[in-house]
Amino acid sequence: MIPVKNAKDIGKMRAAGKALIEVFRTVEPLVKPGITTLELNAEIEKKILSLGATAPCKGYHGYPAAACISVDDVVVHGIPSLKMLAEGEIVSVDIVLKLDGFCADATRTYAVGAISAEKQRLIDVTRRCFYNGVSKIRAGARLGDAQSAIQMTAELAGYGVVRAMTGHGIGREMHEDPTIENYGRAGTGPLLKSGMCLAVEPMIAMGSWQVKFDADGWTCRTIDGLSAAHYENTVLVTENGCEILTE
Repeated sequence: MIPVKNAKDIGKMRAAGKALIEVFRTVEPLVKPGITTLELNAEIEKKILSLGATAPCKGYHGYPAAACISVDDVVVHGIPSLKMLAEGEIVSVDIVLKLDGFCADATRTYAVGAISAEKQRLIDVTRRCFYNGVSKIRAGARLGDAQSAIQMTAELAGYGVVRAMTGHGIGREMHEDPTIENYGRAGTGPLLKSGMCLAVEPMIAMGSWQVKFDADGWTCRTIDGLSAAHYENTVLVTENGCEILTE
């Protein structure tokens, strides 16, 4: 069952979203060659705590960090480490925070220094996938409308749509119903209602959509070693469209 938020809940979701925006404002200038992903995670956690929030990812089924930081061929759930970011890489930073009982979730993929035109195009198309998807979200629409738009945008650009990982509902819990795939058919899936909150997150690969997992059980990589990008926001379904809470 997909939770529908009341006016009080929505106010708290907006506050959590604004707090997460502040965290990303801290992150962006730090993404430079030479910083380790562990250092980046430490700054993220410090900022979350300074805002009176918590980091639900830390300890979630044993996940050890406050953020998921995924470099180049890592699609999602990269574990922060002593790896230094290098010129020409791309890095996806996926952060969830919980404030006053409600969660907000967003991801940005950043260039590390100067990157190739091919990687920049991947970032740009992944972002476009998100916006084309959420343009279909409104009360009375079907979830498949957004899923189909994401898939079509990616595949028309020649990219693979990762199927092993999905978006999700969000609210009091980091993961709620529904599961939000980045592929599908328009006119299918759950009927959207005003007050639903969704974490929409296209994960798009430069090559194959297939993935593999490292021995740690978390790190999800493209099967062909080509780069992937990830763009996510928490959105509120409204009568006339949707409100993006994390921008």
